[in-house]
Amino acid sequence: MSSSFIDSIARPQGVPRLLALSALAAGIFAAFPQAGWSMDLRQAYEAAQANDAQIRASRAGAEATRERLPQAKAQLLPNVGVSMGRNYNDLTTTGRGLLGPVTSQTHYYSSNQSLSVRQPLYRPYQKAQVRQAQAQVDDADASLERDEQSLVVRVGEAYFDALLTQDQLALILAQKTTYGTQLDAARKGFAAGTGTRTDIDEAQARLDMTVAQELEARQNMEFTRHRIQVLTGQPMSELARLEVARFQASAPVPAAVDAWIEQAENNSPELRSLRAQVDAARLEVDKARAGHLPTLDAVAQWSRTNSDNVTSVNTRYDNKSIGLQLSIPLYAGGQVNSTVRQALAAQERAQEMLEATRRDLGVRVHREFRGMTEGVLRIQALEQAVRSAEQAVQSNRRSFEAGVRTTIDVLNAEQQKTVALRDLAQARYLYLVSQLRLQSLAGQDRVATVEQANGWLQAAAAPAQTAAREEDQ
Repeated sequence: MSSSFIDSIARPQGVPRLLALSALAAGIFAAFPQAGWSMDLRQAYEAAQANDAQIRASRAGAEATRERLPQAKAQLLPNVGVSMGRNYNDLTTTGRGLLGPVTSQTHYYSSNQSLSVRQPLYRPYQKAQVRQAQAQVDDADASLERDEQSLVVRVGEAYFDALLTQDQLALILAQKTTYGTQLDAARKGFAAGTGTRTDIDEAQARLDMTVAQELEARQNMEFTRHRIQVLTGQPMSELARLEVARFQASAPVPAAVDAWIEQAENNSPELRSLRAQVDAARLEVDKARAGHLPTLDAVAQWSRTNSDNVTSVNTRYDNKSIGLQLSIPLYAGGQVNSTVRQALAAQERAQEMLEATRRDLGVRVHREFRGMTEGVLRIQALEQAVRSAEQAVQSNRRSFEAGVRTTIDVLNAEQQKTVALRDLAQARYLYLVSQLRLQSLAGQDRVATVEQANGWLQAAAAPAQTAAREEDQ
């Protein structure tokens, strides 16, 4: 296995070659823009948790949904009300007396106070509503966890995409240097009479192509790094790179895909959310059927009225009552039956959505499981391909120096090595992304998932250390 992705670019073998490549890689990354912020995957995830608008919206939505439970419970608690009033009354009385019309006018004050208490005793609709609110809270919590798991994958994809484009740019720059050296050799050979014009033209064409590839690679790298910046809300200049010397791709544990599918069906926040939605839909049916049922409340009331007029001076009326109030629905024009049918259809829809998602989850788990298992084999095959391509480059160079091979043969060997290196880097990052996706689908601990992937990265430099390096540069 090559010691690192960048180290595998060097042409010579052995320690001198690795040292030469290290110097080349240092020059490449020194050319990248520096902004004083460096992060690894764990730091990127923590920053995204605080900054990502989608996850913040999900948290706010879950918090809003949690308030449905106390609101529903309040419908079953005592309802207490107090009312008071004081009135000024102007009473005008007109009548007919023996001497003609008689009019009298009286002014007086009246006041009233009342206290009422109502305690629901039997409210099937409200009781179903409380259970439904709990199901909706469970749905909101599971949806939030699903979005949190999705954030792990989104950050991981963005992070490893950025590392891949960074490695690709470094590879293209190294290839550009190689083609430039080969072009110089072709020109010298042509001047000495040992080469042809075709060798020069072929080397020049390859060099020109790498210039175009460099522009595209820089654009891709800028885009992927900006994507991380949008997620994290942090300006940054460099990412902790994959430490290939320690990296070892291994098959997922447990090694059976059925075990992963079972784990996902039990722990997936996506399925937990849909199960809660099925419960909420079932309780909506109970609420609809409650339209046929009676309600029973205990009621108590106290009232006092004060009045002062011509027939009652300084009179006070106190009234106290306590009792039960029964309400029985008889006929609502068929609305209740229609509501029940509607709720049953919605319940069936929720159940079918749960089943469809469960099946799709199994497919996704199987895909990511195969991505990891086949990724291990692909990485091993590409590591061997890189070693073979390195040997082919050396053989073609020696044959070129002996006059047996042409410049085109050397360039083709270099191109084959570059393709192998590019595919190897991509395979490593795809393996890590598949690992993040698989663990996320299975509902595993988010922090442990991030830490496991982060363990393969080099330690990120602290901002102060990054700034010190910038000053040294």
